Amino acid sequence: MALAVLGLVLPNFTTSTSGPTFSTEQEIFFVTMSLLLYATFLLIETLRHRGYFVEAKETAIKPSPHHLARVRSTRFHALMLVLYLGVVIFLAEKFAIPLDNSIEQFHMPQAFGGAIIAALVLSPEGLGGITASLHNQLQRSINILFGSVLATIGLTIPAVLLIGLVTKRSVALGLQGGNLPLLLLTLAVSVVTFTSRKTNVLQGCIHLLLFAVFVLLIFAP
Repeated sequence: MALAVLGLVLPNFTTSTSGPTFSTEQEIFFVTMSLLLYATFLLIETLRHRGYFVEAKETAIKPSPHHLARVRSTRFHALMLVLYLGVVIFLAEKFAIPLDNSIEQFHMPQAFGGAIIAALVLSPEGLGGITASLHNQLQRSINILFGSVLATIGLTIPAVLLIGLVTKRSVALGLQGGNLPLLLLTLAVSVVTFTSRKTNVLQGCIHLLLFAVFVLLIFAP
């Protein structure tokens, strides 16, 4: 929430530059702060408070042989992560060209193409979260959510800002139009969802509704 508001809302209200942008000093500060927060989260998730991110039944009950998951080494997961990233980036790059041509041919908004590419890039995390939920592995599903969201905001924005600093181009970060209140509403609904002792179907439907509004604003801003 802090990264989302500081990176996507605060630029609309800063006065050092005109428009929804950061000054050079602000960009350097945000890049440093984002990377430090991301590193802190990884430290907490993997070392200091690892138990918070492990299923309770995994630590309290020894799993039966029928439900014993195969545990791979860290080196294996690191290698597979690099391979997955390479495949996803390759597919996104190759898919972007015909997608842009189709958008121009059918006179669709450019934001729709960005949304499709984002969905393609995030498909491994999305499918992994859905699969974990279907197998009643809710903690794993939440872990995928946290990792995906934090990486999307905490790494993507700094990467774009660094490219902007190197190429000396201004990067517009602040959300405009209906996307700004939609982001704030999404954060508020997420607080209710994750602080409730139990979630229910209604809360899930509200999140789907917010996604539907996001798609609507692409075609009818």
